[in-house]
Amino acid sequence: MDDHIRDFLHFLTVEKGLAENTIEAYRRDLKKYALFLKETFQIADPKEITRIHILQFLGKLRGEGKSTKTLARHIASIRSFHHFLLRDRIVDTDPTLHIDSPKPERNLPRVLNQKEVEQLLNSPDLSTEYGIRDKAMLELLYATGMRVSELVRLNLDDVYLSMGFVRCIGKGNKERIIPLGKHAARAVENYLRHSRPKLAKKRQTEALFLNHHGQRLTRQGFWKILKQLAEKAGIKTPLTPHTLRHSFATHLLENGADLRAVQEMLGHADISTTQIYTHVTKTRIKDVYRKYHPRA
Repeated sequence: MDDHIRDFLHFLTVEKGLAENTIEAYRRDLKKYALFLKETFQIADPKEITRIHILQFLGKLRGEGKSTKTLARHIASIRSFHHFLLRDRIVDTDPTLHIDSPKPERNLPRVLNQKEVEQLLNSPDLSTEYGIRDKAMLELLYATGMRVSELVRLNLDDVYLSMGFVRCIGKGNKERIIPLGKHAARAVENYLRHSRPKLAKKRQTEALFLNHHGQRLTRQGFWKILKQLAEKAGIKTPLTPHTLRHSFATHLLENGADLRAVQEMLGHADISTTQIYTHVTKTRIKDVYRKYHPRA
């Protein structure tokens, strides 16, 4: 099984061009699946796997209290793996047939209001090179709605300050061009002039945002910085690495932006993914109405 999983992950990387984080998610899911089959049924050959085995594995996940979203992701990973095995004629049948994915719960994303965004954007200490860097990252995230993984993958030649846009490589290595506001452009320019040369420590690297070692900042590194800055800003709204992305989309729609334009900037393949933000704005309008209307 391990060899087949390794071949499948190689296929996803080379032929499908999936992002590193997506590949890692497949790896984790399939490793857990293979371990279950080995320990519970002593199965090491994919030809021995049946629908019953897969249902037993899903039952185990449910017993562990896994969410509907997690179950759906595991089913998608297993189904893709078996389709690959069938395509390469390693097996003759597909045991995932007639296994339905549970409908994922559509939780509305948490967003910051505009006052909280201002508090967060103003929280970095601009007297230090780290604060200048953090300000540039936050401004860039809120200005573009990029994913954190896209932000930390940016290189120097992806940012066109004079022309007012940034080039972003998203999921599936798809390129998109996102406009850059004047506040973000000013913050990034300040970082490039006064902070990045100090952080680089004479190292030659194409990465835009650097850590204290002069190397590319990681997603984990950014997440740690974000939590510290949110605490400093006194923000009580629970944060995730996507909070600024959600806030970007919600605030655009609240101010009358076209849904298709927001879809394009976010890099969503399906507009139904973007439509969840229309529900967020409706919820916020209801909250404002209940709070301020004298007869609500």
